[in-house]
Amino acid sequence: MTKFTSAFAAGMLAVVTMTSTAALAATPKDTLVVAAAIDDIVSLDPAEAFEFSGGDLLQNTYDRLVEFDPKNLSAGYQPGLAASWTVSEDGKTYTLTMRDGVTFQSGNPFTAEDAEFSLRRAVLLEKTPSFILTQFGFTKDNINDTIKATDAKTLVIVTDKKYAQSFVLNCLSATIGSIVDKKTALSHEKDGDMGYGWLKTNTAGTGAYALKSWKANESYVLEANANFWRAKPAMKRVFVRHVSESASQRLQLEKGDIDVARNLTPDDIAAISGNADLKVDEDLRGRIVYMSLNQKKAPLNDPKVVEAFKWAVDYEGMTKTILRGQYTVHQAFLPLTYLGELKDKPYKLDIAKAKALLAEAGHASDVAVKINVRNEPTYMAIAQAIQGTLTQAGINAELTPMTGKQSLGEYRAREHDVYLGAWGPDYPDPHTNADTFAHNPNNSDEAKLTGKLAWRNGWDIPEMTKATAAAVEEADSAKRAEMYRAIQREHQQTSPFVIMFQKIEQTGLRKNVEGLVTGSAISSVHYWTVTK
Repeated sequence: MTKFTSAFAAGMLAVVTMTSTAALAATPKDTLVVAAAIDDIVSLDPAEAFEFSGGDLLQNTYDRLVEFDPKNLSAGYQPGLAASWTVSEDGKTYTLTMRDGVTFQSGNPFTAEDAEFSLRRAVLLEKTPSFILTQFGFTKDNINDTIKATDAKTLVIVTDKKYAQSFVLNCLSATIGSIVDKKTALSHEKDGDMGYGWLKTNTAGTGAYALKSWKANESYVLEANANFWRAKPAMKRVFVRHVSESASQRLQLEKGDIDVARNLTPDDIAAISGNADLKVDEDLRGRIVYMSLNQKKAPLNDPKVVEAFKWAVDYEGMTKTILRGQYTVHQAFLPLTYLGELKDKPYKLDIAKAKALLAEAGHASDVAVKINVRNEPTYMAIAQAIQGTLTQAGINAELTPMTGKQSLGEYRAREHDVYLGAWGPDYPDPHTNADTFAHNPNNSDEAKLTGKLAWRNGWDIPEMTKATAAAVEEADSAKRAEMYRAIQREHQQTSPFVIMFQKIEQTGLRKNVEGLVTGSAISSVHYWTVTK
């Protein structure tokens, strides 16, 4: 890793830490300075990275065979490093033609062999996000036959069965589909790790930027890639500094020390809204906030008790007060903007209806639960608001604040009563959330299907599981979308999930910053589109 000693880095550190109020600082015209919470980065290897901030960094340093156009995200997946592709009649063989004239940040030419190496490597390393690829039947034993470069321009991928074409291509656009410079990675190989040790702290892609330096939990600097095949980035450098406190981000933005503040609270957003030098951008992201009831525990497994919970939440009230501007009411498991999105919102706060349902179930006053919640301000505020309305309905709810690790530990072990948290898509296809919320092929404790929320909540759904499996194989996009809408309508009525909100990301910007794309619900932040 490059040491954090460049004149630029030192200068930027001075800028963002200045305390003088005599005059506004001015960031360089060709440099974007960003304040964000980036302490979740654990690895820069695209075969391993699975956190929000890591995804942001890798979005700008790597390309994928299939990508989204940041200037037209609604257009869906588009050719990336693969200029085109064809699919066999049986729907299992994808033949991708590589784009001409692309070079890596090292200067090495990009070929199909790099694509072969990158996808095989992701399977072989078996890191957390590898399931995005292995769900197509790729294994250590078969990748030499199922992921193969037949020449410098052609990559052939063979799946284990026919899937919706959009499903396969959407998954190739995920971070784990990033194409790594094979020659550079192997030049840093140790003990057969395919460059893993080196790539945890370095980048080797074809993206708009190369990593200049990184200090874990502190900052990173990106430098424009002179070989970038799309366009010359206007920002020659991007400096991202870890600033966890919203108030600090706001102060630095107001003073001109930074160009972008990415983690402002509703109060700080309101405070800068009248500042003529600043502006606020809003972007509907894919994160879903929900509450779930463990079906292994009575009386939470009584359908009327479950429904009572859904009527005992003040959805609108929370979005107008504690969540103002940063979440919108949403009650289906697919985020808005996804294929098969459902805008139906059948529930609202109705204490009388909740009480009646509890009475019908024979539990008018004896339901007592613990709500596990991460000890973080937003989630605690949501939990406290829900606790208040549940109490009005006759449900005794005790809040159990936990660290994220503690809360997830109990959740994955199916030991919770009620869980309150959030879920974000792993890749930009409806199956990512359908497989999580509406698919549970084996409800036994021994199955340990911890990646599936239906399993975590002990919800046995053989028919919905079949419907979800069928939807991912449907080739007709219109039919596929309707299948997901039907599943979600049933899910709203019968599931033990109280789905409440979808995230709206509010970003504070200096008024001269244009073209920042934070990725909406399907992608990550793009810096090469920014001008000042």
